[in-house]
Amino acid sequence: MSDHEYRSDARSHWSQQISRWVRLACQREVQSPKPGNVSPGYDFADATVADFLASADAIAVVMAMASERSLGTTILDCVEATRRVVGHNTNLGIILLIAPLATVPVGQSLTDGIGTVLNAATVDDSVAAYEAIRRTQPAGLGEVKDQDLLQAPTQNLVECMRLAADRDLIAAQYANGFQQVLGNGLKWLAEAQQAIESSSLQITWLAVRFLAEFGDSLIARKCGPLMSDLVQKKAQELLRSGWPQRSDSSADLADLDAFLRADGNRRNPGTTADFIAAVIFAGLRDGRIV
Repeated sequence: MSDHEYRSDARSHWSQQISRWVRLACQREVQSPKPGNVSPGYDFADATVADFLASADAIAVVMAMASERSLGTTILDCVEATRRVVGHNTNLGIILLIAPLATVPVGQSLTDGIGTVLNAATVDDSVAAYEAIRRTQPAGLGEVKDQDLLQAPTQNLVECMRLAADRDLIAAQYANGFQQVLGNGLKWLAEAQQAIESSSLQITWLAVRFLAEFGDSLIARKCGPLMSDLVQKKAQELLRSGWPQRSDSSADLADLDAFLRADGNRRNPGTTADFIAAVIFAGLRDGRIV
């Protein structure tokens, strides 16, 4: 085999791995019973487990080539691929979080490579990402004075995201080097793996841990920051109660779940679910999950 053929074969294998990890991350996220989210037995009127699984298959194909394409192109193409199979927004947050991670090339850890990916982002990436966001019409987005989504962006994608970082935890990842995914998230995942035997319950705990630390950006946008703060407090109380180790603590989790599902699922912690998918992808990609 020539050097060219070897490199081509290696790229193909890496692309297949990225695609597999993206699909697995999205599947494990939606198939785990996280409080307030779409999960088996808990479809929403406008979003089902089947929708999320179809979306996972769609973006996995696009993400496979992320390291050889621009970040903005990957984001926009993932949104378009999703729209072709489900016709509505199931995964914009997941796309925005996983696309930069999937772009880190083979041979580099995510921690070492994510900065290079973000620093390479351009105004063209902003244009593509803005178009992707507009096409999904996510809930609760207001207008801002600088780099508003309804205007043509004039700054690179990291700078545009930095302007929203104080009100959106996904945007903050572009500004802080994915600290909550690669720092907090992977640390908490390791803690869950050590303390909890069930892999599904590990994901449930991870979601509650994120809520307890950060609240939820989607809840804040849809219901106001005070509601996000209340959800954060309830998650903190659940962790202090001794769940999941305490044998009679499942009712405490059920109470949080019921609260989040009330009011027509308006309190759905969708941003938290997006982070869970990203952390699982990072764990798979860097060998922390098998």
